[in-house]
Amino acid sequence: MSIHPLIVTGPTATGKTRLAVNLARKFNGEIISADSRQVYKGLDLGTGKDLEEYGTPPDNIPVHLIDIVGPNQEFHLKKFLETAQTAIQDIMSRGKLPIIAGGTPLYINALIRGYQLPGGEPDPELRKQLLEMDEKQLLEKLHQIASPELIQRTDTTQKKRIARAIEIALSNEDEALNYPPLQNTLVMAPFFDRAEIHRRIELRLDERIQQGMIREVETLHQHGVTWERLDWFGLEYRYIAKFLKNELELQEMRNQLLAKIRGFCKSQTIWFRKMEREGIEIHWIPDGDFNQAANLVNLWLNDKPLPKPTIRLADTHYGPQKHPNRWSAGNQSVPQDRS
Repeated sequence: MSIHPLIVTGPTATGKTRLAVNLARKFNGEIISADSRQVYKGLDLGTGKDLEEYGTPPDNIPVHLIDIVGPNQEFHLKKFLETAQTAIQDIMSRGKLPIIAGGTPLYINALIRGYQLPGGEPDPELRKQLLEMDEKQLLEKLHQIASPELIQRTDTTQKKRIARAIEIALSNEDEALNYPPLQNTLVMAPFFDRAEIHRRIELRLDERIQQGMIREVETLHQHGVTWERLDWFGLEYRYIAKFLKNELELQEMRNQLLAKIRGFCKSQTIWFRKMEREGIEIHWIPDGDFNQAANLVNLWLNDKPLPKPTIRLADTHYGPQKHPNRWSAGNQSVPQDRS
């Protein structure tokens, strides 16, 4: 039996954590979070850490990359790749199965495919100054200092990408930072049709508001997290901050936040569809069925051939809406996204 990292990913509100933890219990694994916001202390309900899923000592499942930096500290892709790869090696050295669980597609994709970061580490202070400039000023600065090659590969429709390109151009580091791809990994994700995901998102949002998510954001601000920083965290933190500043009524905040989370879910799905089209095989598990997932993991750990995925988002325009097993690769009767 060989040991390689297992990845459990997928859109928000699909039960990734629960599936990953149950697999960890069965296959002697430990969890590595691949969520860009769960690294921050104090961001609990809003990021869906679901810490109760991991159990309590001595029977808890160990989890890595959760609560490792303060809310005012910087954490970016480079730090994620460094810490995740260190955790993977540590877990494997103890004969356990590393299970990477999370829904940040940028992080998942970079781990699977490997990543090259030109120009060294981001500079938080410089980045802050650059983002205070408008897009026209940033583009002018980029064209003043950057090489034609760097300008050509920069996505100039996004301020953050332009700012990063300026950082690279100003950097004294000529060598890129290289992170090798994972080898022989299995990627799986719970699958629900769009209507069910929307229902789950709404149910989860209302539960978290009842559990104290507004108080969580208020407490973060009282302990020195600025409104601007809360806005940077996006989604729950941005809209609850608007409510706390009396910019939105409670119901208005809830409804706008619900719409934004559903939009975020769609953007995640677009990412996963792109990953499939670029050759990453994702095994979508209908309803997150544990037995089906465990059977796949068992085959994979024993180096047995895996069945081809029966669901491919790359063959749809946002994912099948009903009866997912009807739409396998090559099936022509694929529903269209009418949203």
